[in-house]
Amino acid sequence: MATLAEYLASQDELLQEAALALPHQFSQCSYSLGPLRQAVYLCVTCPEARGICSACSIACHTDHEQIELFPKRNFRCDCPTTSIAHACTLHKISEEPNVSNDYGQNFKGQFCRCGKAYDPKTERETMIQCLACEDWFHESCCNLRERPSSREASLEPHPEQTGTAEEGAGDDAVSEASSSGLPPPLISGSDYEAFVCGSCVLKNKTLRRWAGTPGITMVVRDNSKDTWRRLGDDLSTTSELVDVDNSFSSSVAGIKRPLSPSNLDVPEAKRARGSSPMPASPPRPCLAPKSNPFAQKILENLGASTESAIGAGDIFLSEGFRERWCRCASCLPSLEANKYLLEEEDTYEPPEDPDSGLSLEELGMRALERLPRDRAIDGIHAFNEMRDDLVKYLRPFAQEGKVVNETDVREFFASLTEAAKKGRR
Repeated sequence: MATLAEYLASQDELLQEAALALPHQFSQCSYSLGPLRQAVYLCVTCPEARGICSACSIACHTDHEQIELFPKRNFRCDCPTTSIAHACTLHKISEEPNVSNDYGQNFKGQFCRCGKAYDPKTERETMIQCLACEDWFHESCCNLRERPSSREASLEPHPEQTGTAEEGAGDDAVSEASSSGLPPPLISGSDYEAFVCGSCVLKNKTLRRWAGTPGITMVVRDNSKDTWRRLGDDLSTTSELVDVDNSFSSSVAGIKRPLSPSNLDVPEAKRARGSSPMPASPPRPCLAPKSNPFAQKILENLGASTESAIGAGDIFLSEGFRERWCRCASCLPSLEANKYLLEEEDTYEPPEDPDSGLSLEELGMRALERLPRDRAIDGIHAFNEMRDDLVKYLRPFAQEGKVVNETDVREFFASLTEAAKKGRR
């Protein structure tokens, strides 16, 4: 049983935790900012399968059950639109439905290629976010570990072999959830910077070519009876000779791969006025590594929707992957079409809350300063009355040498609440 001092200390700790968890102001809906990458929430209480911004999740849907979908790119808040019947309290104008938002399976409360609903109270596995589609995947569905016994046996392990993984969600690749009581995965979160699911790899020419090469790890096995292993771990092999574009020079068989292809972007030297134009520079050679035949076999099976027990086609991108891409005319277009492969994305966050981290006393004084004079005086009188009542309530404890515990404090405030109810009758 906690003493009064311990109770007050616990309240201060709760305030500090709240300040860390919610350090922002939630007084402005993000709708007016247009489509952007932002944290999105699904309101389960509302019947419409639409997404709301973090401010609306706090201000407009406070008492509703919600699922955090984590960041979504190019998303605009649906709360102030006619697609949600529940009125937005922050953006008063009723707007037309958002036609550019992408609503995948996460907006049905389903995640991963297994389509399982996420329940934070029962989920034992860490889930990984796909950099491309932003869906979340169980480690066991990525063949990183055996499926826990608590998971439904009827779930198909790889529905992406007959369809594609839809939109999903959190911050970058790895969730903060722990895999409670489970052995370590084949690839831990510290081993890679980003994850791309097999469905998204199939859609991208460059990712498909690089899959299973050094730094672009895949989880594979030779047949259904073997254990899963890592393919493409050794980054040191990136300095070996690689094939080049034949149009560059027929006499060149191969070149050393530089640490960063971007270093080849050397500005053209200036020429003097009136001088002859400099000859056109030859096409940039392709510095992509040779395709891994085994990885290509896995992706071919997935693309043909055939049964495959040798891998799911997922790739794990090691740290610094954005600097290692080849940027030749063949590789660059599929990268530029997906800017997140070349540049780390910014995620919108609401403005900082200046009151975040303040004590209850400081918050009370801030609120008092913002009130009109007459209401502030009434508030001070009410506080003084409560203080006098509390002193009167605690005096017997001091006289008898009794310790004030949490239950005593709760009883005091419960008596104030009861007295206030009687006064309104």
